[in-house]
Amino acid sequence: MGEITKLAKPNQTGSMPLEQAIAVRRSRRHFSPKSLTLEQIGQLVWAAQGQEPGGRYRTAPSAGATYPLELFIITDEGVFRYLPAKHTLEKLIDQDLRAALASAAWGQDFIQAAPLTLVFVGEFSRTTGRYGQRGVRYVYMEAGHAAQNVHLQAEALGLGSVAVGAFDDAAVSTVLSLPDYLEPLYMVTVGYYRQ
Repeated sequence: MGEITKLAKPNQTGSMPLEQAIAVRRSRRHFSPKSLTLEQIGQLVWAAQGQEPGGRYRTAPSAGATYPLELFIITDEGVFRYLPAKHTLEKLIDQDLRAALASAAWGQDFIQAAPLTLVFVGEFSRTTGRYGQRGVRYVYMEAGHAAQNVHLQAEALGLGSVAVGAFDDAAVSTVLSLPDYLEPLYMVTVGYYRQ
């Protein structure tokens, strides 16, 4: 187990109405290299997969509360896994792998330039064990729900984000050193954007 970073309690009364965040959300690919604060990162991961202390449910809906998603984040400081029950980050790799991740995403250079990429991965058996083959669909749906939360939270924080679906699954798995039972599903790159 790697170094654990406790995150600040998430803000649940934002400065931007939900309707405004929906209206202004756009895919943004031109990022400043300026780093995000730990508070901003904590808010983004909470929006994606947050959980009330001692609670069971997360911020994104999950079929039968099976929660097949795991969330990894990549910054210039390394690779981290989000632990929702404790609202902490566990450092897994102490190396800047943004260039390798951009390469795994077929050369989408904005991933290397941006300060943060969230990678949603799925353990399908958590959901298919309950719902059979139909559970595969539910896992993909859940990744979409969680990612949309990130996009809207980014807007509310004055940040830009872009959905990334074009990547080589095996290459992303290699960059993150994922075990075989976890499959990369969706990436969201976040940062301060330039017009």
